[in-house]
Amino acid sequence: MGICDDPEILKAYDEVCDDKNEVNWILLTFADNKSNALKVGHKGNGGINELKQHLKEDEAAFGYVRVPMSNDELSQRTKFVLISWIGQQLSYMRRARLSVQKSDVTKVLRYFSIEVPASEPAELDADDILVQLKKAGGANYDRQASNY
Repeated sequence: MGICDDPEILKAYDEVCDDKNEVNWILLTFADNKSNALKVGHKGNGGINELKQHLKEDEAAFGYVRVPMSNDELSQRTKFVLISWIGQQLSYMRRARLSVQKSDVTKVLRYFSIEVPASEPAELDADDILVQLKKAGGANYDRQASNY
């Protein structure tokens, strides 16, 4: 059995990818402390700030967030962010397995512009992530108005 075999994961991923769906983030969590199987732990429509409320210090999780962005009023785009959460109180055995497990996760959560590894909620500041997305986006025609 694979780490992302739960069919609800792909269904939730498709919801986030659909611009017409109000769900704009999902958080994949492990079924329990000993399991290597992920499940959809939470999902919502409040973006990164809402997702952060569900992160726990003693858990690992993978978040996927749809972020609308633009460099100007004419270039509206949607970008996706993969969040690799490693709580500071996570066991060493779980930490050791995560790099291999992340590879399996990215086979399902395929399309993302940036990955943000985090172990503290402060590392998931929505404004900072938006700046990272703009930097990763290439051409910035609104350079004089941006602060990076």
